[in-house]
Amino acid sequence: MFELDLRSRKPIYEQLVDRLKQLIINNVLEKDEKLPSVRVLAQQLSINPNTIQKAYRELEAQGYIYSVKGKGSFVNHIMMTDNSAEIKKVKEQLKKHISEALFLGVSINELEKLITEVDRSVTRGDEDDSSSERS
Repeated sequence: MFELDLRSRKPIYEQLVDRLKQLIINNVLEKDEKLPSVRVLAQQLSINPNTIQKAYRELEAQGYIYSVKGKGSFVNHIMMTDNSAEIKKVKEQLKKHISEALFLGVSINELEKLITEVDRSVTRGDEDDSSSERS
């Protein structure tokens, strides 16, 4: 379910957050589905339980999951139903950045390659470290 790159500069908890978001957004994890316990997931991934707990707290703060005391963590149905405001905000930011890139001389072909690269990294659940160096 999870592939983490221990050599990546990206912190493990962030990799875990990104991977869980991807699973939730792509409906692999469905609304109200119970997530693995911190202890079980830490054992499966051979990482510190505090790292898992930090990722779960971040996901809860972002509204992707919710916790029930004594029961565990579950996929939040609110994120599954209406994220149109968030999508609109991201699209506006993208328009601004694309306009700036075009103004600075980045070609449409380069932008298409970048989108493909980002799509591949999101699909794999990891981030290409070289993309952050270009920014």
